[in-house]
Amino acid sequence: MTDDLGSRYERHHRERRDDGDFVFVPERIPLFRTAVGTGKRVLDLGCRTGALTRHLLEGNSVVGLDVDRAALAKAEALGIEPVEANVEDPLPFADESFDAVVAGELLEHLQLPDALVGEARRVLRPGGVLVGSVPNAFRLQSRIRFLRGRPPEDDPTHLHLFSPTEVLVLLREFRDVRLSYVGGRYRGLHPRLLARDLVFVAVRPS
Repeated sequence: MTDDLGSRYERHHRERRDDGDFVFVPERIPLFRTAVGTGKRVLDLGCRTGALTRHLLEGNSVVGLDVDRAALAKAEALGIEPVEANVEDPLPFADESFDAVVAGELLEHLQLPDALVGEARRVLRPGGVLVGSVPNAFRLQSRIRFLRGRPPEDDPTHLHLFSPTEVLVLLREFRDVRLSYVGGRYRGLHPRLLARDLVFVAVRPS
């Protein structure tokens, strides 16, 4: 099953995007780096080729998990410790073994995002941070697409849509949850309505 899923994602990534295009909204990078900090053991879930993960390497020990074997090989070449696994399965790590877990542009692809958030909480040490991002389904562009009879998102691998409120519900077992609105030319006029992505930072309780 994992091999088949990995092959599908490898084909999807190859057909739709260049290797360097996975970062999408570059404003996410400083937010992720600040939240993760340094001197940490970091797990990046769905790391792909490491286009985002590489920004977390300096001063940290980083493990990258992905189902796409070809993408993982490129991540490993950057110095990321690769783990081939499906994020829909229980994570192959011990309890409380990471200081930070990263999930950038991942949760919208999952059948059961709640399950992965629970697994992230399990592998985080008390006081560890979960950092991630999802497309902002609340934004005006998505609403207009829906009103025109089109899917709010044009990526066929997106299985869930997240509004800011839904992100907060998903992170209800964490504390000190913070949301940031990034991307979008006119974001400053109305962040909730015009931002492209939602970046979240949440702390695992003690």
